[in-house]
Amino acid sequence: MISQDTRLSQSCAVVGVGETPHYRSDPVDAAHLILEASLAALNDAGLRPKDVNAILPPEGYISSEELAAQLGVDDLRYSTTVHMGGASSVAALQSAAMAIATGVADTVLVAFGWDGYSSRPTAPQRPQRSSRLPQRPFAELMRNYYAPYGARLAVQWYGFYIQRYMELYNVPPEAALQVALTARSHAALTDGAYLKDKPLTRDQYFSSPIIVEPIRRYDCCLETDCAAAVILTSPERAKDLRHQPVAYLGGAEGHPHPADDITNRSDMLRLGLHSAAPRAFAMAGLQLSDVDFLEVYDCYSHVVLLQLEALGLAEAGGAADFVANEGIGLDGSMPVNTHGGLLSHGHGWGMNHIVEAVRQLRHERGSAQVSGAQVGVVTGYGDLGDGSIAILGRG
Repeated sequence: MISQDTRLSQSCAVVGVGETPHYRSDPVDAAHLILEASLAALNDAGLRPKDVNAILPPEGYISSEELAAQLGVDDLRYSTTVHMGGASSVAALQSAAMAIATGVADTVLVAFGWDGYSSRPTAPQRPQRSSRLPQRPFAELMRNYYAPYGARLAVQWYGFYIQRYMELYNVPPEAALQVALTARSHAALTDGAYLKDKPLTRDQYFSSPIIVEPIRRYDCCLETDCAAAVILTSPERAKDLRHQPVAYLGGAEGHPHPADDITNRSDMLRLGLHSAAPRAFAMAGLQLSDVDFLEVYDCYSHVVLLQLEALGLAEAGGAADFVANEGIGLDGSMPVNTHGGLLSHGHGWGMNHIVEAVRQLRHERGSAQVSGAQVGVVTGYGDLGDGSIAILGRG
C-alpha cells in the first residue's frame, strides 16, 4: 500500500496566486471579493476557468456551485469546505493535494475571503446579502458556560490561555512587542499592506490600551474586508505554466482535546499544531532547520510565540528569548510573517500568508525577499487552538 506521505508530498504545486486590496471604508460584498481574487489567481497562473475542476470555498460566504457558475467552470468534479476557522485555508491545501494525488481532480481553486470589517456591528450597514456563518458546537457551550461570566468575544477566550502562558513561563511583555513591531516593519515593505505607511513604536505599543489582560491593542489582528486565492495543479502540468512552481511538500491538521472547549483541557497550552507539525515534517522528509521562513497565523502577537514553540523552534516558554536574541525579522535567523501578517497586512483568513509564501519561493518580494529562500512553512490557527500547517518548496 502506498503511504499517505508518499502520495501527498510533491503531489501538486501552487501555480497561481491572487488577492484583493484590504478595505475598511465603503462596505463590500464578500462574494464579489472572492470572485475577484479567484480570477486574479487564474490570470497569474495563465489558466482559464474551464481548466479548473475542483473548488474549495470558505465557509458561509459563497458556495463552490456559485463560484463555478460565476467563473465559468463547466466541469466541477470535486468540492469541499474546511471548517476550522482561521486554520481552514492552510488545511484546505491538504484537501487539494489529496484530490490531485488520487486523480479526483487535476486543477484546484482554493479561495477564501470575507467581510471582516463590514460585518462588525459598528461598521456601516450594507445592502448586500448576509454572510452570517452557521453556528458551531462551541456556540452553545459559549452561550451557556462562558457568556454568563462575561466571556463573549474571541479576545476573551484567547485571554484564558495567553495569560496562563505568560504567567507560567514568566514571559515578558517585550516578547509580544517584538512580534508586533516586526510585523509592522515587514508591512512597510509590502504593497497592499493595510498599515504599510503607519509605523509602530515601542512607546505607542505600551501606551495602547489593554483589551484583555495581557493583550494590548497592537497585539490584535486587523479586521479587513478582503479575499485571496491560489491555484494548484499536478507537477507535470505546473512545469508548462507561467511561474516557478511551488511544490506542496507536506501538511497536516491537528485539534486539541476537547476540541470544543478551552477551560476543561488537561493542558490549555497544548495546541493542534503540536501534533500536526511533526506529521507534516515527516511527510516532507524535512526538519525545521531546512526552513528559510515562517508565515505564522497571527491573530494575536502571543499566539505567534505559542506556535513558534509548537513548531519546535523553542522550548516551552522559550520563544521570548528566540525573538529577542535570534530574531524574526528579515535579518534574523528565522524571518516570520514577511508581509506583515494579520497584525499589519490584513486579515485574509491566513490565505494571504499562503500567497506571501508562494511569492517568497518565487523570489518576487524585492526588498522583503528572504535571500535564496527554498522552503517555507505556513500555519493556520482556529479560535480554540485548531492548527494546520503546509510546507512549501521552490520547485
